[in-house]
Amino acid sequence: MTTTTTGESGRKSASSPLVAKAPRQRLVSKEGRCLIRGHTPGYKESWSRTVRDMWGAWLALRWRWVVLAFCSSFLLHWLLFAVLWYLLARANGDLDVPDHDSPPPGHILCVKHVNGFTAAFSFALETQLTIGYGTMYPNADCPTAIALLALQMLLGLMLEAFITGAFVAKFSRPQKRCAGILFSPKAVVCEVNGQRRLMFRVCNQLTRPLVDVCVSAVLYEERDGEVLHQTAMEFSLDGLGSRPCPLFLSPLTFYHTLTPSSPLNHALPPASQSHFEVVVFLSASQEGTGSAYHKRTSYLPDEIQYGRCFVTVTAQLGKVQNPENGHYFDTQPCTLTLHGTHSADAVDKECVVQINGDGSDRMD
Repeated sequence: MTTTTTGESGRKSASSPLVAKAPRQRLVSKEGRCLIRGHTPGYKESWSRTVRDMWGAWLALRWRWVVLAFCSSFLLHWLLFAVLWYLLARANGDLDVPDHDSPPPGHILCVKHVNGFTAAFSFALETQLTIGYGTMYPNADCPTAIALLALQMLLGLMLEAFITGAFVAKFSRPQKRCAGILFSPKAVVCEVNGQRRLMFRVCNQLTRPLVDVCVSAVLYEERDGEVLHQTAMEFSLDGLGSRPCPLFLSPLTFYHTLTPSSPLNHALPPASQSHFEVVVFLSASQEGTGSAYHKRTSYLPDEIQYGRCFVTVTAQLGKVQNPENGHYFDTQPCTLTLHGTHSADAVDKECVVQINGDGSDRMD
């Protein structure tokens, strides 16, 4: 009987994205990256999607590939028009003129002193970068040269606009500016004012304050074996409730009250042994510029500590009173007296028994 149960659990674990036996399989990493991938398309389908969403594909590239694409695009552009200028000079007979300062009577030069491919490449480079013409310049009496010049300038301006916009977009991505926003690696469950609360802490290590901080969360829970159920969770901050925090200076501790109607109340052990993941989303804005900041993280069942709370962090006159940033997420034992919970403090190994709400007796 035991062997059969273990086998069924193993088969469920192998086919489910959220499994207790494989803690590395999660929806969102601690850094906020999505770890679940959908159907892997074929080569043709993947290439077709990339072409339809070139802007998204460009922004998703790493910086090394972006810089390589930047250099390659301009080199190819110069090389393409160098070939076109060379072909124009060859078709017009300019390559056969030994002295462009004294062309044969009746011969109209399209581009003066373009007498080889190297000179054509140099002329294409000067035209694109608008660094000014010296001895090489297009002849106004050659309509083909003027048309090719206009074509190169138009395509060059489009290329520069795209490259510049892509660089600005990559620099201004909200998730890339959030390295200084840190979530506590562990969430805690403790009792505050007679209520059980799930709490996590966020620290702002950026040099500039953030405003309008909003936090939301979604509970992803496995039900009926392989069904992934999603439920919204509300987190509050002090007396603000679910309203945005107007200023993010000192570390903020958000809490979710584990009431009987809470979606997480039935999922926490020992009430349930089902696997779940709490994904937390944080949004904020930079004061002055209005730039958006977005960051997320997640907490698995084994990343929730019971019977512990975060150490107190106070702020006075705009200065956070704490020795080091690393201590922002330190926890300490606290009393957890409600039914069905236990203290995670394994040092003193004590429990608290409360009878009819009057007093308490400690038993070692």
